Amino acid sequence: MESSSDRARRARAYRLYLFLRFCLALPAWVVVAVYLVREAKLDPLQLVLMGTVMEAAVFVFEIPTGVIADLVSRRLSLGIAWLLQGAAWALAGATTSFGVILVAWVVWGIGATFESGAFQAWVTDEVGVEGIGRVFVRGSQASLAGGVVGVLASFAVATVSIRAAIYGAGAVTAAMGVVALAFMPETGYTPAPRGERSRRGAMVDTASKGFRLVRRVPVLLLLVTATVFVGAASEGFDRLSEAHFLRDVGVPSFIGFDPLWWFAVLSIGGTLLALLAANLLVERVTAVGVGTMARTLSGLTLLEIASGLLFALTGAFAVAVLARWLLGLARTLVSPVYATWVNRNIEDSSVRATVNSIANQADAIGEAAGGPVVGAIGNIVSLPAALATSSLFLLPTLGLYTRAARHDGHEPELAALPQPVETGA
Repeated sequence: MESSSDRARRARAYRLYLFLRFCLALPAWVVVAVYLVREAKLDPLQLVLMGTVMEAAVFVFEIPTGVIADLVSRRLSLGIAWLLQGAAWALAGATTSFGVILVAWVVWGIGATFESGAFQAWVTDEVGVEGIGRVFVRGSQASLAGGVVGVLASFAVATVSIRAAIYGAGAVTAAMGVVALAFMPETGYTPAPRGERSRRGAMVDTASKGFRLVRRVPVLLLLVTATVFVGAASEGFDRLSEAHFLRDVGVPSFIGFDPLWWFAVLSIGGTLLALLAANLLVERVTAVGVGTMARTLSGLTLLEIASGLLFALTGAFAVAVLARWLLGLARTLVSPVYATWVNRNIEDSSVRATVNSIANQADAIGEAAGGPVVGAIGNIVSLPAALATSSLFLLPTLGLYTRAARHDGHEPELAALPQPVETGA
């Protein structure tokens, strides 16, 4: 029977988790995007290259930084993550030099790898695996609330000084790093003995086991492959949407109404729409079969392609807003369905985090490969052409999901591929 002290400890960790999720959502990324276009005057290729170098850093450091969280301390890993990301925000806001901004984005990417997986692992250890789904849902709600508050506060400050808004975002993020180091409990986690912390064997073995599982399970191989194209498509929209609004579509202006506030309205409206739809989906996604998941992902990917092309090619502000909201809605709904389908096919829980990291690396590969192509098209042809190309990158993903849907979520033909040979000791 759980003691009152254990319940109190779990409750404190739960409240701290919600607090961190709320505060970490306060920095408004759209403010930085506008700053890079209006103040730093970066061209499409430069905007996309920022994401490319960040994803390259994520790809290189994703698995190695997991050693700190798994073998040494989740608290230390998260403290490092948020201190690095806070420094990256401040560095980006301090200059309009493209070279320095690239460095800032590399730092941010490295920080992201320290957070990747560690936050979820920490709260699961402290609160317990029972009911952890409810904890994650509440965390998402806290993050949404923080995002709405952050957009309003950031744009209120940005209308006076956009750099001050970016510095504020960096200060909040770094402060969460200090909070993590000072207040995060680690009562549910046992670090590896000091003699094992410097060994690379355990990490290499786990990574190899995860890669073998992806190769052995056809659906996992399909999903990871699809993620490469998703990453290539996402980079253009993540980096060029605000520039498209400012340079091609045009942002309506009213007396005394700074155009920055339109981006606040766009961000909040899209977030609320996606949350409403996601709440309806979450109630059902855990109960459906993999065939339904495959068909759902096919439909959502088709919506992404159609809304992305509409956003790229329209010159009407209202139509562009609707298309951007639909695109964001589809991308939001894809995430839980994809994650559920992936994790249902991971039969070995000891490599669950590793397989998810492999999927993250596949996304990073896609972004790093597709980003420069999209950026070059934006420079040589136009932003609409670059955004349209981003949408077309999703066609192979649509084909893969449609293929799986025809087989009710399975991949019997891929099952005939040669399997890796397991060798004994």
